[in-house]
Amino acid sequence: MIHELWSQGIVTRADELRDLVGSPHEAVLKKSIAQIDSHVRNYVSMSPLFFLSTANQEGRCDVSPRGDEPGFVKVIDDRHLIYPERPGNRRVDSLLNMLENPYAGMLFIIPGLEEVLRINGRTRITRNEDILTAMQWSEVPQLGVIVEVEECFIHCPRALKKSKVWEAESRPAKKDLPSVNDMFHAHLQMNGFTIQK
Repeated sequence: MIHELWSQGIVTRADELRDLVGSPHEAVLKKSIAQIDSHVRNYVSMSPLFFLSTANQEGRCDVSPRGDEPGFVKVIDDRHLIYPERPGNRRVDSLLNMLENPYAGMLFIIPGLEEVLRINGRTRITRNEDILTAMQWSEVPQLGVIVEVEECFIHCPRALKKSKVWEAESRPAKKDLPSVNDMFHAHLQMNGFTIQK
C-alpha cells in the first residue's frame, strides 16, 4: 500500500517547497557568518563532539561522529580550523569523500546545550608533521583535516529539545537498548561473512 503512494505528493520544485514552508525570517539568513569570531571560537573550544558530513563526487553521502576532549578541534585563524583524524576501522569514508569532493559540513554539540553550531567549508587533509605537532594534541595524529570556513551559524534548539536527548529520565533502560554486537554479527551474516567467537 505504502509503495503505491510513494509517487504521489512528491515535492520536486523549489517554488512548490517555498509555498508549503514559507520563507525564512531575515534574521535567520543574516545569522550566518563566513568567519570564526570569538563566539564561534568559544563554542568550538567547549565542544567534545561534532558530526561530520561529506559526499563523494557522485553525491553519495556519509555522516560520522568525531569526538575527543573539549577543544580537540583547534582554531588556526579566523577562517581555518583543524581536527585530528584518529585511527578507526580504516574505512576512511569521510577522507575518501574529501579527496573527490572537498566540501563538508560539521555539526558541533556541547552536552547540556540544546543549540548546535553548524560550520560548512572546504577541507584539506594534511600529514605535515610540523602543523600536527604545533596543535599540541595529547597524541600527534598521522593525519589532520584543515577546514576553510565558508559558513558558521547557530542552529535553533528545536530538535534537541523535542528529542529530550539531554534529559536522563527520557532515556531507555539499558536492558532495552539495541544490542550492537548482535546487530554487527547479523549484518555480517547477511553478507555471507561469519566471525568465529
